[in-house]
Amino acid sequence: MDRKPDLLFLTQRIPYPPNKGEKIRALQILLHLRQRYAVHLGCLIDDPHDMVHVETVRALCADAYFAPLDRRRAKRACLRGLLTGEALSVIFFRDRGLASWVRRTLRDIRPVAIVVFSSNMAPYVLDCATGGAVRLVDLTDVDSEKWRAYADTGSLPMRWVHRREWRKTAALEARIARECDWSTFVSTEEAQLFTRLHPDCAPRIRAISNGVDAVYFDPALPQDRLYDTDRPNYVFTGAMDYPPNIDAVIWFARAILPLIRRTRPDAQFHIVGSSPAPSVQKLAQIAGVFVTGRVADVRPYVAHATACVAPMRIARGIQNKVLEAMAMARPVVVTHDALEGIDALPGQEVLLADGEADFAAACLAALDPSARAIGAAARRRVLADYIWSERMRGFDALLERQPT
Repeated sequence: MDRKPDLLFLTQRIPYPPNKGEKIRALQILLHLRQRYAVHLGCLIDDPHDMVHVETVRALCADAYFAPLDRRRAKRACLRGLLTGEALSVIFFRDRGLASWVRRTLRDIRPVAIVVFSSNMAPYVLDCATGGAVRLVDLTDVDSEKWRAYADTGSLPMRWVHRREWRKTAALEARIARECDWSTFVSTEEAQLFTRLHPDCAPRIRAISNGVDAVYFDPALPQDRLYDTDRPNYVFTGAMDYPPNIDAVIWFARAILPLIRRTRPDAQFHIVGSSPAPSVQKLAQIAGVFVTGRVADVRPYVAHATACVAPMRIARGIQNKVLEAMAMARPVVVTHDALEGIDALPGQEVLLADGEADFAAACLAALDPSARAIGAAARRRVLADYIWSERMRGFDALLERQPT
């Protein structure tokens, strides 16, 4: 049997377990790439809980380097980085050992292709001799625009920090666009935005959408009942130290849930996800609000929800939480931002609302038995258009040829 060609794959976090958006996509990319390449994986581990998964990931690769990341030390390095010209997010994920491993791998293995997941990791290869390897950076989202949104909505002094990060990240993205063979994004909208910012690089910009594991997120599988299902239950899933998620649940708990409870005083809101920020933990003081923290499996919460909610006001790319809820045939109430990149029909496959009153009304509409049809239609949409194996094929042609 012929030996597979070598490929270098860099991710900012170990791509396992698939419990947050970036790790879900990175894992699916890895699983797809290993079918055709001998994958040499380099990544960091910033969560001690993830150390137990090292051997699981190593078994998927021809070679792997895992760099432990001390978050406190990395944050101190970022403070010093305010005096330099680099993006703080790049400094945060910098590791000397990983950098040395990357250089050795490029020198000794000479991979035919390099896939970098996120702009933060691109500096590991931008200044290295890559021997003609195809270089693809999966930016996923236009991160600089996320920092710009934070700068526009935040308060001092973080507004100044976020504005600086916006400029530095935008400069790094511009360099990636110029110097790498391909820049890929999770949605057509993100790819089009990047193309407007870098029109000269348009031939090298592509959208490769996310998918969902419809076998794992199957509504036919039995799930434990973890809360009282005789009352309305609204569920939000996601990493709860991520600012857009924090903003979303605070908005729902403080502004939308009270409107729902005027009609249904027994309504409950479940915030399901790891590392809840202090501002999220405080929401548990509100009647009917529950903050779970890290859970082993989100499916029992999703399976019995009246509706899953994605009240995103700051969002980039595709929301995996929306696809997962759709796959489980649950009604999903989304804002326009949360629906970006997902081809689902409002009113037929999802419930779409943006203002507080409209969002509350949509949540109440999910109580009607007719909402089951919306959930069933959402599941059909996922099966038709959002299977991971089909989505990931978009990388194949890019890695086999240079852009024209």
